[in-house]
Amino acid sequence: MQEKFNELNKKIEQAKLGGGEKRIEAQHEKNKLTARERIHFLMDEGSFEEVGMFVTHRSNNFGLDKNKPLGDGVVTGYGTVNGRLTYVFAQDFTVMGGSLAEAHAEKIVKIMDMAMKNGAPLIGLNDSGGARIQEGVVSLGGYADIFYRNTQASGVIPQLSAIMGPCAGGAVYSPALTDFIMMVEKTSYMFVTGPNVVKTVTHEEVTSEELGGASAHSTKSGVTHFTYANEIECINGLKKLLSYIPQNCEEDAPALDYQSGDESREKLNAIIPDNPNQPYDIREVIDGTVDADSFHEVHKDFAENIVVGFARLAGRSIGIVANQPAFLAGVLDINSSAKGARFVRFCDAFNIPLLVFEDVPGFLPGTDQEWNAIITNGAKLLYAFSEATVPRVTVITRKAYGGAYDVMNSKHIGADMNFAWPTAEIAVMGAKGAAEIIFRKEIKEADDPEAKLKEKEAEYAEMFANPYNAAARGYVDEVIRPDQTREKLIKAFKMLENKVDQLPKKKHGNIPL
Repeated sequence: MQEKFNELNKKIEQAKLGGGEKRIEAQHEKNKLTARERIHFLMDEGSFEEVGMFVTHRSNNFGLDKNKPLGDGVVTGYGTVNGRLTYVFAQDFTVMGGSLAEAHAEKIVKIMDMAMKNGAPLIGLNDSGGARIQEGVVSLGGYADIFYRNTQASGVIPQLSAIMGPCAGGAVYSPALTDFIMMVEKTSYMFVTGPNVVKTVTHEEVTSEELGGASAHSTKSGVTHFTYANEIECINGLKKLLSYIPQNCEEDAPALDYQSGDESREKLNAIIPDNPNQPYDIREVIDGTVDADSFHEVHKDFAENIVVGFARLAGRSIGIVANQPAFLAGVLDINSSAKGARFVRFCDAFNIPLLVFEDVPGFLPGTDQEWNAIITNGAKLLYAFSEATVPRVTVITRKAYGGAYDVMNSKHIGADMNFAWPTAEIAVMGAKGAAEIIFRKEIKEADDPEAKLKEKEAEYAEMFANPYNAAARGYVDEVIRPDQTREKLIKAFKMLENKVDQLPKKKHGNIPL
């Protein structure tokens, strides 16, 4: 019996060693942790249970029969993160470059199926050179098996992807199908075709970092939602994100204990400038409203004219969507519409109430926007809000003009409660543009057209650049002082916590993709 135990211990040590000490050292020289070290820092101490430690590949092609490492280049299992059941797979770059093939994929698929059956989040720590070419088409089949389960799990359990190294070719589509992607600066990259292929086909000279590094995907493409300076920060980011979201679509996000007190926030009264054209940072409004230090921004460096993220209000998790007047005056454009829509749909899928801060002058004009389908992309945000059944509350801080007023969670598309500050301007368009259209003849015939325009502009502003006409029609439930915002929101979300809303029976809608 002792011999059997010794043999078992030897195999366990062999599996944990992965690609061997030299390859582990090489991994560390690149400022990268190993797969098992990443899991160690992610999971609660002593909670990780490995599944499939002794799995090996079954291929004898191209000399693979002489190299059958235990685990086949991926560590899979389950444990707890801050006390909550979580499933994880971590690709091991020290074993055949973390390449994916039949057995490797089967291990990932098994853990995905377990996560679905038991209703718990799935975290993928990606670090792979891509498909294992020696195994041929079974590698491609393995990817497809994973893609299929990513899709089936979407909206059922949270799926988080951390890119800890290379993720290229078909491998990129699994993270793309998950809810959130994180990348590590300088050591991780994602692209469908690498720099060499790009150079051959398009003659462009580009590095891996420029083509698909963390900076490129956080600012240009919007593929990644978070970037971190190193892997420990990335792992801590995973833990923080999990704290805002529930285990699955049937549960609510975990709430923190909260003792109510004085909810008035006087500093909110001084944020909106007297000049309606002067910008301000909407994050000041968010931070002044939600629980202290609770706002966790998503997609911070992409489409900065809209701000989205998680926060807590009286201890409860909420999702926030807010126009950002400090960037492009807060207009909606192609990227901001898609960014907002995706976040809204995630929150709706996982029972996270939505809070909208609105200060939007309209949609961004121009041929670039029109030719690249601002109509279709703007409709994505409209669709996302319209189909959301979670509690939805809007606060109009300043401008709410034109079709953008409708899109930003207006009463007309199903918002539950809509508040407005006294500085709110709810109209078809700005006073100057409206006056130029409505009073065109009078202005043209006036002795001093410029003075007449200013007169008519003031007349229109007096009539429409306020929230009271909308309030009179019930489009706004209450006009409130800014310092009352937090108190009103806490009461509104408390009132809405048992909201039940059913969509019409259908297989699924056809969102304008």
